[in-house]
Amino acid sequence: MWFPIVTEQKRLNKYISETGFCSRREADDLIASGRVKVNGTLPEMGTKVSDADTIIIDNKPLKAKPKSVFIAYNKPVGVTCTTERKIKSNIVSAINYPERIFPIGRLDRPSEGLIFLTNQGDMVNKILRAGNNHEKEYEVVVDKPIDERFVKRMSSGIPILGTVTKRCKVRKTGIKSFTIILTQGLNRQIRRMCEYLGFEVTSLKRIRIMNIDLTGLASGQWRHLSEQEMREINRATESSVKTQEASAGAGAGKVSDKFNRNDDESNEVKLQKRPQNRNTKTSESGQNKERESKTRGKQYPFDKGRSSKTRKPGQKNSGKPANRVKGTLSLNKTKK
Repeated sequence: MWFPIVTEQKRLNKYISETGFCSRREADDLIASGRVKVNGTLPEMGTKVSDADTIIIDNKPLKAKPKSVFIAYNKPVGVTCTTERKIKSNIVSAINYPERIFPIGRLDRPSEGLIFLTNQGDMVNKILRAGNNHEKEYEVVVDKPIDERFVKRMSSGIPILGTVTKRCKVRKTGIKSFTIILTQGLNRQIRRMCEYLGFEVTSLKRIRIMNIDLTGLASGQWRHLSEQEMREINRATESSVKTQEASAGAGAGKVSDKFNRNDDESNEVKLQKRPQNRNTKTSESGQNKERESKTRGKQYPFDKGRSSKTRKPGQKNSGKPANRVKGTLSLNKTKK
């Protein structure tokens, strides 16, 4: 039994490409040349279809779209959130799922915790874009004691990467530890925020995305989401925007020219650049920029050499496939 992630109509060329038959451009050529029929008639360019429609290409039924797959994985330290097989520690090999899937967002190699993987591209931006305000919660440990001033400054917004982070929820949980709830996912956001304030992150773990947490998932284990969990995600993302419009008005200012591929929190799209005002007088914001420039050029311990300073004993990537949690529902089984 499987549970569909989306039931909305899509443009015919996109629908065809998602089955793996051909690319969108090739699908456009097929449609224009009259080789495609929808419910027995020749469609126009831009026609929208759904799973309920019958699509014929060259007098043969279009093969069924891949069944929806949505996985929750407790990523260990040492696993890299990439689909590139040439990287031995890649997340796809770690899970060893029999079908093509890819991660929604990223957790950098020294970080651990919850990450989603799916074969449904439409869900990626709906969950990740800051403007959609979907929560991600983290447990963080830093290298020295924190106080209420630290909590207040972190929650109010920190200047990094040429912008100021959105307001977020921060709660002190120990002498050197805190939880933080973000709706944003800038490049290594939490680590950069802490470093701006003079702290270094020694442990970072994502414990929740929206309505899903790590309950029942040991490090290195994965499971399919249940029907009820998917209903809640679908309901929460029903009005979410898939395009870059979702980032507009999300509290983002100008950003630097380069973004690193490995995000702490997600692989959210690059925010649009805004023109700089070169006539602005030196002020406190100028001091912040100067301080940030020192931070931006600093070598992170995991950027080169993969320093073991940020790892805990026994957390090295074993290279063995992750374990699926027994008793969880597979979304990829068909009804009998």
